[in-house]
Amino acid sequence: MISKLTPAILLGLALRCAACAGDHLHARDGHAHQHVERREYPQVPLAPPYRPLVWGDLNVIHTTDTHGWLLGHQKSSWAEPYYSGDLGDFSSFVTHMKQIALHKNVDLLLIDSGDLHDGTGLSDGYPPGDVDAHESNKFVERLPYDLMTIGNHELYGYADTYDMYTNFVPHLAGRYLTSNVNITVFNSDGKPESVPVGNRYAKFTTRKGRRITSLGVIFNFTGNDMNTTVQAVGDMVKEQWFVEVIAEEPDAFVLIGHMPVSNNSWPTVVNAVRAVHPLTPILIFGGHTHIRDCTQYDGRSMAMESGRYMETIGWMSADLHAAKHNRDNVTFTRRYLDQNRVTYEYHTRTSNRSFDTDHGRSITRGLEELAARFNLSHLYGTAQQDYTLSYNPYPSNGSLVSLFIEDAVPYALAINNTRASIPNIMIIDSWALRFDLLKGSFTKNDQLTIMPYQDSFLYIANVTSAIANQLLPAMNKPMAIQQKRDETQAVFSSHEIGDTPDSAWLEEIDDRPGAGGQASFGYVTRDSCPDADHADDTLHTPLPNYDVPFYVGSKPPNVTADTPIDVVFLNFLGKEIIGILNGLQKDKTYTMADVSSYSPTLASDILGLYAQGMWN
Repeated sequence: MISKLTPAILLGLALRCAACAGDHLHARDGHAHQHVERREYPQVPLAPPYRPLVWGDLNVIHTTDTHGWLLGHQKSSWAEPYYSGDLGDFSSFVTHMKQIALHKNVDLLLIDSGDLHDGTGLSDGYPPGDVDAHESNKFVERLPYDLMTIGNHELYGYADTYDMYTNFVPHLAGRYLTSNVNITVFNSDGKPESVPVGNRYAKFTTRKGRRITSLGVIFNFTGNDMNTTVQAVGDMVKEQWFVEVIAEEPDAFVLIGHMPVSNNSWPTVVNAVRAVHPLTPILIFGGHTHIRDCTQYDGRSMAMESGRYMETIGWMSADLHAAKHNRDNVTFTRRYLDQNRVTYEYHTRTSNRSFDTDHGRSITRGLEELAARFNLSHLYGTAQQDYTLSYNPYPSNGSLVSLFIEDAVPYALAINNTRASIPNIMIIDSWALRFDLLKGSFTKNDQLTIMPYQDSFLYIANVTSAIANQLLPAMNKPMAIQQKRDETQAVFSSHEIGDTPDSAWLEEIDDRPGAGGQASFGYVTRDSCPDADHADDTLHTPLPNYDVPFYVGSKPPNVTADTPIDVVFLNFLGKEIIGILNGLQKDKTYTMADVSSYSPTLASDILGLYAQGMWN
């Protein structure tokens, strides 16, 4: 299969003016902008949306799983330019859309479904002693979100959850919803008390007088840190407070949650509501699986999920007035918007000169200052090509998984290691890699984006090569992998297409207007809602997509079957590997006492060390 195509074109640098106070729109008169430097477009052609958005009585702009991608996607490899807008651009877009809603005399809500933490240097590049995303979240606070909820990445560390509870949640003034998530804090008497991180629910009235009831739910997550609790969704809907909250019928339920909209617990919540209100419109906004997805549980509900990493902005509209006095299906629309200025300007009917708001510019400038403070442009080396997670097959020269486990990990772990001369096999979880490594400068920000986790490497000594080489096949057995997925509840997709698309579908897509050519590469979504082939806002040709094994390993050493070697692995795989070793042979019963530290080098340092040594 061909490698991911990369044009020899660099994105233009963004030129921005000093921001003024306030959030007023710039005048559209050219003379009013003589003092302002215009923001340059990326110097690559981007296709605009191919039709306007459909507005209803109640409209929603949706984000989820942003994971610190607040300065946008800055690489020139396709399809990154389509996601090159930053949080300041998004802020300007929201401001313009709010003005359009006023002009149309309709309601517009801004909603987020969780996972602000863990993903780029802006969230994870903080100095020792600080807290993940504390600084980057200050910019998210400046967006006029009507509703937000918690994600699993806000729950892995108590310090992160507590920071959200004390510093972020108050800015939402009762609209940060955690219906089934608590944190333990000291109360006014100095005693520990379990309280909701945010609010259990919210009831409010929109500008147009519509009564809304909202809940914020996370899936049945079990990986949360001590002193935080996640209640099972099935238990939550039996709580007396839940029964009382849904008893009164609103004009619409707006349910948000860090849960996939397909094949998860949303039906549990919807069925509980429907048992009391069989006809009330329900709008649902999910997340967690990093895909574009939509489903309808009945004709008067719609549930959507809006991708990941500030690549996708979700749009939903509902015609509530027409359905208020009948039992007919509610007319919903949904759209997945590529996150860039071309998209924003198309839908707000602005130009490059008139789009930016003062508030949006100040957010962009502040994020750039934060990136400079965290030294995120520190250069480790220069990659001569793209290395992707799923655009290239594994193993291959273009696979990031191949590069990482076959080249980078062995190289970095051999540095100042007295065991480097002993043959070994190294095993990692491929899902630990979170993004592609793209051609060009490889910086501190890239390192944190691709591998943010500070996992250590352990080893078991003196495992015969014959037994060690059986570990990976055993770990990747279908039943074992399904069990792992059931345990983690985190079946992430790197891209919207679950499998390599069939040739007939590709031919059908290639015949559409606007498709064809490398500049058209991007997401192509097929969801379960009506008009499934027209859910994307911009027409694209899909990039290839290949499956990667759950677990991957370094190349086996060229030794005889009875040669004792080291089995090296990420720290959280210890118990699993011990269990499999004990099943593969009976000569020795392995325990955690056989596990030792292999190197002080952490997983998050691997690519930086490799780039310094090999790409300079």
